[in-house]
Order: sequence, then structure tokens, then C-alpha cells
Amino acid sequence: MKFVIDHSIPFIQGVFEPYADVVYRDGGAIGPQDVADADALIIRTRTRCGEALLAGSRVKMISTATIGTDHIDLDWCQQHGIFTQNAGGCNAGGVMNYVCSALYGVASRKNISLEKNTIGIIGVGNVGRRVEAMALSLGFKVLRCDPPRAEAEGPAQFCELDYLLRNSDIVTMHVPLKPGTRGMADAEFFSKMKLGAIFINAARGEVVVDEDLIAAAPKLGAVVIDTWNGEPDVNRRLLDVVDIATPHIAGYSYQGKLNGTSMAVRAVARFFEIKDLFEFYPDADTRKLSAVKLDLRGKSQGQMAAILQYNYPVFTDDFMFRVQPERFEQLRHDYKYRREFYFD
Repeated sequence: MKFVIDHSIPFIQGVFEPYADVVYRDGGAIGPQDVADADALIIRTRTRCGEALLAGSRVKMISTATIGTDHIDLDWCQQHGIFTQNAGGCNAGGVMNYVCSALYGVASRKNISLEKNTIGIIGVGNVGRRVEAMALSLGFKVLRCDPPRAEAEGPAQFCELDYLLRNSDIVTMHVPLKPGTRGMADAEFFSKMKLGAIFINAARGEVVVDEDLIAAAPKLGAVVIDTWNGEPDVNRRLLDVVDIATPHIAGYSYQGKLNGTSMAVRAVARFFEIKDLFEFYPDADTRKLSAVKLDLRGKSQGQMAAILQYNYPVFTDDFMFRVQPERFEQLRHDYKYRREFYFD
């Protein structure tokens, strides 16, 4: 067997070598010549998997160490007998940490009170659930908009998008990129948000219409953007108006990367019946990498902001990105994974 692997996936080198010929490539540079005689691809979001890459190849399986699948043409793969698997939920804790640190950080910097605020979560899947749990534990009121879940579970715990936008002090996006979500945060969307509300996008850049967000930014209390249209070539005008800007690293925690690689490897192992790897987990110093429990009970908003920034200094990521936005991909590749935190 031959496996082609994105060389940026951490903790994976040497794992498959006893069982297959392994070729490591830059994810964005993987081309038809690389996959023509490959049996499996293990990738991240920078490898676009569709007819242009896969036609005529012998690829049987694609495993992505990411929660998203918008870089994979799922219909084409299904029609051509290629099994696909993502790492759903692998980085949910890291994204929750990002939202929490960014929210309290920007509120502290701009003197915005979060007391008795309502958080509107758009997309309540693996990540949205973690953000919901965080918000409830910190005393926020939560509004949830997730039409697929509302249809499957009943509407009682969910609300319409218009209601969420009009009644939320913080709006945070956690939807997958699909035809129904592409460009959903447009001029009409922002016109319905409360004056002074905070907007956070750590989902996909394409769910936002850049020009509409730029126009709406003056009426918003703060804007936090981790994912961008046209990555790695980000909109510099948007970059200039947002309060926190980071290069798509919200989920870049140790735990998230360990989980993502583990899930990607296990999926390939099960597909090709490599039994030694059915329960694979990277060999890491779990004491060093274990999540940290934070005690935020009884703390003021300023104290909470300081504690959260100490555990994840999001403004450092913001600074590094703003200094050299053209190094978007390099900043991601060289990122020093952070430990996750949690609290009751």
C-alpha cells in the first residue's frame, strides 16, 4: 500500500511506515502525480480533494485530521467509491478556549461589560456545544440556532436566526460551510444585530461576506475573526477593522492536534484492517499536555480576563498575524500548540 500524508499533521511521522510506503507532502502542493498510485490520503484543509486531484487514481480512502470537510468533494468521492472520514469534534475544546479568551480579552480591552449578556450560538454541533457549556457555566444566557438539530430534536431548545440576532449581545459562528451557510453573515444579517454586539467567526471564512462586515463594523462593539475568505490571502481591509485577528488557529491546542491525528490514523487503520493501530494515540507526555482546570468562581470580569489571557494569550497571536499577514500559512505551520483549559 501507499499512503500520501500532509507533512504538517503532527505526531504522525513513523506511524504508518511499518505497514505502507509513505510519502509526505505539503498539503497545498499535493497533486495528481502524487496520488495516482496512492491507496489513501491523510490530509488537512489545504488539500482540495475532487475530480481534478483524484480522477484516474487508485485512492480508496481519504482521512482528514480536521472537523471540516468542505475541502473534499463528498459527492464525487461517493460516486467513485472513495470512502471519506473526518475528525469530528477533535478541536472543539481548543475553539471553545479561543472564543472564551478572545471574548473576555476584547471586552476588557474595550471596556465592555459582559454581565447578564446573552450569547447567540449559530451552529450547535461539536464546537457549538462546548461553547454553550462554557457560556452557561459562566452565567451567560444562551440562544441556539441550529435548523438541522431543531428539525431532528424539536424546536423547544432552539430559535430562529432573526430572533437570535436581535436578542444576542454576542454572536458566535460555528456552522459548517455548506450552500446554505455560505455568505449567511451578510448585510441583512448584520443589520439585525444589536448595536454594540460582539461578532465572532471561528467557523469558516466563507460564511461571512467581507464587505458587509466591514460596513457593519462601526456599529458593532467588537469583531473577532479567526477564519477568512480566500485563505491564505486575507482581506487586508477587513484585517484593519477587526479587534482580534488570528490566522485560523482557534483549534490549535495540543489536545485538539492529538485528537485529530488519533482519529485520522484510526480511520485509516480500520479501513485497511491495520489492527495494531485500531486504538492508536500519539505517544506524548500526557502530564505536560493535560488540560488545565481554571477556577473562575467569584472572580471579577477583569480578573477572569487576566486568568484567561495567562492561559491563552490570544493577543499574542493577533500581534504576530498583524505584523506579517502574508505569513499566514507559515504562522499556522510553526504554531506552538497551546494547552487547553476547562472549568466547572
